[in-house]
Amino acid sequence: MKKLNIIISGGGTGGHIFPAIAIADAIKAQAPQADIQFVGALGKMEMERVPKAGYPITGLPISGLQRRLSWQNVKLPFKLIGSLLKAAQLIRKYQPGVVIGTGGYASGPMLAVAGLMGIPTLIQEQNAYAGITNKLLARQVKRVCVAYPGMEAYFPSEKLKLTGNPVRQDIVALASMAEGSAEQLQLRQTAATHYGLDPQRPTVLIAGGSLGARTLNEAMMALDPILAQQQRVQWLWQCGKVYAARCEASATAGWPNVKVLPFIDRMDLAYALADVVVCRAGALTIAELCVLGKPAVLAPSPNVAEDHQTKNARALADRGAAILVADAHIGTELGPQVMALLADDSRRAALAANARKMGFPAAATEIAGEALALIQ
Repeated sequence: MKKLNIIISGGGTGGHIFPAIAIADAIKAQAPQADIQFVGALGKMEMERVPKAGYPITGLPISGLQRRLSWQNVKLPFKLIGSLLKAAQLIRKYQPGVVIGTGGYASGPMLAVAGLMGIPTLIQEQNAYAGITNKLLARQVKRVCVAYPGMEAYFPSEKLKLTGNPVRQDIVALASMAEGSAEQLQLRQTAATHYGLDPQRPTVLIAGGSLGARTLNEAMMALDPILAQQQRVQWLWQCGKVYAARCEASATAGWPNVKVLPFIDRMDLAYALADVVVCRAGALTIAELCVLGKPAVLAPSPNVAEDHQTKNARALADRGAAILVADAHIGTELGPQVMALLADDSRRAALAANARKMGFPAAATEIAGEALALIQ
């Protein structure tokens, strides 16, 4: 059988890495003979996460532009040239049939060089607002897989394929469980045991991503009156390592209904226990919420390029699939919004149903199919 070589480039954040890994797994499921090579940025988290997922990775010496005045920006042209040369070397070495980009520093040079060398390329754009690198690559790529409708504003319509964002297999498995089934109830019990909580009590999951979110943490620490009055409601609070000491001290000071953790190791179990989710609006998080059909309060981070998290959240809020609260208002609105949702079964059900309509549980499989079709 002919050798099937594929390069996947993406990283910098979990929002780029985990979709890339999910696509790789889906390709292997459809074409077990495929030899998949990852390309990332030296020093970034993909250099650790990808090998743990079982795939080899090579790093490019690329980095991002510092938004403030910095001597580091002087090195950028040299890093870019070095990355372009390294990308060309990798393409000559691996002879890929297709190169896939999921975003991140390394994705731009890798796809640009692949296109110039006549290799079919595919972009997976996760956000409702396209990043500058993907917009620059739009003319030469063969296919653009997107997560939201209306992306013709950024990409040629004939290249677009609405696939959604890939999510991890454990999330897909959780979503496949029937509501109220014995399997689902057993998993909720397992989740409660794992996190030391009560499976019978209403549970709110508040998570600011792997690094935590300062404003979400501050909003949580300001909830004293509500936490005291509503002790039947329990909170699973992922605060981030940097904020852990302060947040844990707050919880220890008299909140028996709050479980605070620097990092959540089993998001599938956290979701299984959650009746309401409060979180940022990163592309991967939103994809998971939609596949699962979880009622959510979204507080988009204002500290991201092009304010893309607000656009992600707005895409859901406009369709009645989530509640959007501006980061500046979450401190005062967190408690009232969550308590109102917990008290309104019909609204939670409507949010869940509308979110599921926007979910793409087979996204990774579809994107893998598109990539393999480009080779053929």
